[in-house]
Amino acid sequence: MRASNSPSSDGPAAGRSTRGRRAGALCASVAAACVLALGAPGTASAESNGGLRIMPLGDSITDGFNVPGGYRTPLWQRAAADGLTDDFVGSQFNGPPELGDHDHEGHSGWRIDEVDAQITGWLQAAGPRSVLLHIGTNDVVQDRDVAGAPGRLSALIDHITTAAPDADLFVSDIVPFSDPVLEQRAAAYNGAVPGVVDAWAAQGRHVHFVPMHDALGTEDLADGVHPDAGGYAKMADRWYAALSAGPWI
Repeated sequence: MRASNSPSSDGPAAGRSTRGRRAGALCASVAAACVLALGAPGTASAESNGGLRIMPLGDSITDGFNVPGGYRTPLWQRAAADGLTDDFVGSQFNGPPELGDHDHEGHSGWRIDEVDAQITGWLQAAGPRSVLLHIGTNDVVQDRDVAGAPGRLSALIDHITTAAPDADLFVSDIVPFSDPVLEQRAAAYNGAVPGVVDAWAAQGRHVHFVPMHDALGTEDLADGVHPDAGGYAKMADRWYAALSAGPWI
C-alpha cells in the first residue's frame, strides 16, 4: 500500500478556532476507530510470542490476495500446532482472526526493483531472523525486462544479506501461471533462480533456495495468477519444511 498526501484547505479567520477544535475531535475519533479496525503498531507487537522473527516478503501473494493472510495463516497455524513459536514482522498488517500474527512485508503489485528500493529500511526496522522471499510475479505479469529479472533478484539478495547478515534468507521460485505466455516467461526466470541463490551461498551468505513452482499446479490458482486456499497451504508446507530444517532447530 502506498502512502498518499491528504488535501488541506484554509477558511476565514473568524470561527477557525472553534471549527479547528471540532475537526480535531472528529479526527481523533476517526483515528481511534481506524486503530481498532486496522490494528495499531502496539497491537501488532503484542501478537508476538517471542519466537523466531520471520519476515514474509514479496508482493500480493505474500499479502494474501484472494485469500486473506495467504500462506501466512497456514504457516503460523502449523507452527503453533507443533509447539513452535514465531513472530511475523514487517510494516504491513492484515489477515483473518485465525492468523495469530498479522505483520508482514507483502506489497501488492510490486516488482523486484520496487521491493529492493525499500528493503534496507524494512530490515533495519524489523530485525528478522529469517526472511521468506517470493518475488518476481509482477516482473513477469508486467513483462518488465524478464531477462534482467535474475540480475535484479541477485541485487536484492545482496542487499538483504548485507543489511541482515545474520538472518537466513529463503528464496523461492515463483508459483505457476495458467496463461501459457506468462508461464513461459516465468520458466525463464525460475530456471535462473537456483543458480542466483547458489552463487551467493558460495560466498558465505545465509541464503537458501526453496522450490515453490513445483509445489502447485494450475488447479491451485484462484485466478490464473494467485493461489487459492489450497495453493497457499501448499506454499506454507514448503516454507515450513525450509524453516524446520534450519532456524527452528
